[in-house]
Parts: sequence; C-alpha cells; structure tokens
Amino acid sequence: MAKALAIGIAKSKQNSVEFAYWDPSETAGISFEELISPHSSVERASDNQSLIDASEIVFVAVKPQFLDSAIDGLNFEKSSPLVVSIAAGVQISQLKRMTGTKRIVRVMPNTPCLIGQGASALAYGKSVSQSDAEVVEEFLGLVGKVVTVKESLIDSVTGLSGSGPAYVFSFIEALIDGAVLTGMARATARELAIQTVIGAAMMLEQTGEHTAVLRDRVTSPGGTTIAGLKALEENAFRDAVMSAVQASAERSMELGD
Repeated sequence: MAKALAIGIAKSKQNSVEFAYWDPSETAGISFEELISPHSSVERASDNQSLIDASEIVFVAVKPQFLDSAIDGLNFEKSSPLVVSIAAGVQISQLKRMTGTKRIVRVMPNTPCLIGQGASALAYGKSVSQSDAEVVEEFLGLVGKVVTVKESLIDSVTGLSGSGPAYVFSFIEALIDGAVLTGMARATARELAIQTVIGAAMMLEQTGEHTAVLRDRVTSPGGTTIAGLKALEENAFRDAVMSAVQASAERSMELGD
C-alpha cells in the first residue's frame, strides 16, 4: 500500500516531493526505490529516527501488529511531522500516546490504489489544521476517490472498501465458475464477468439511481434474472455479504485493542 500511494504521488507531483523511506527488508527497499526513482528523488534513511527528523509528512505504513516495534522509542518532537497512519484498527488516541504528536490522520485505503482507482477514507485528529487536511486529501486523491469520515466509522470503512476488493474478486470468480459450469470457456467467461461488474458499477455511479431501480430494470416478470435472484436469496447472498463487512469491521476493532 505504501508503494501504491508513493507511486501515485510521485507521478503526479513530479520533482516537487522528495521521498525518504526506511524498511527492515533491503529487498523491499530496493523495489521501492526502483518504482519511485523514475518520477522523483528517493533515498533510504539510515533508520526510522533520521527519517522522522528530516520529514514534514510521515506515512506509517505497517500492519497493526508491527506498529509497536516500528515506532517504539522514536522521538517526533524535533520536526513535529504530520503523521498519516494506515495501520488498521489503531486509533488516533493510541497513536498520540505512541508518538507524542497530535497532528495525526488515520487513512484506510484499498489495493486498487495501485492502478489509481482506490477508495480511501480519512479521519482527522483534533489538532490537524485545514492546510494539513488539504495536503493529505490531495495526496490520496492522486490514487483514487477520497471521503472524510468520523474516526468511529473507520472500522466500518475497513469492512467495506478496505476488504471489499476481496469480496468482489470472489464474486467475479463465482460468476466465472458458474458460466464454466454451464459450458462456457473460462477465458470467455472471465472477460464477460469482469466487464459486467465494471459496467454495472459505472452505470450505478453515472446514473445516480438507486441500486433497486437499476436492478428492477433488468428483472422482467417470470424471466431469467428473477430466477437467478431467487437462487441468490435462497443461498443467503445478501446476508453473507453483510456478514462479511461486519466481520471485517469487528476484526479491525480487535486489531486495535
């Protein structure tokens, strides 16, 4: 995720942003440099403390279980950077205690940021200024759509858009397998399934109409679509998706405890 955000920023900002990073994995660091260097200056810091001291904005892009070891003992007072965290489940109040700084933004992006089609939600600490907020929104806007939410909703965002791509991939896979079951070649089924999902999503976005309205336009009395929808209901499709979002959100809460 750090790579996706950095690449989007680097490509759009050209040389106006200088990147520095630290990663315990030399291989990961080399990969990061190779991706960023064609678009902007990038250097490996000697350690996390020197990185923080030299930075105006620090992205904390680690899994929540590794957060303690990543920032333990670090001093954020010298440069007082704006801290942007994508650690799932870790609250702003926890980050304040761990870093000693109040300029904190929580971000929940998702993997389509890699292709500039991400969905990111931001929650701001009380000490984040308007200019801080504008900078973060601008950066995240380079890799997709951005919304601002109350921090209490970030776990819900994790369950929806954070984990959502995995649900969509599973749905598309099921569409493909269903077509293969009825005799279609897998390559053809894949092409049709992907375009069906893309087209339906774009239609929903561009028309602004309710999902039920668009669904009803496809569903004629006694037809093929209502037969398929009945099968989905019999197999608790809607309940399964709602439960997936809820389970992911609850797990996000657990990770922050």
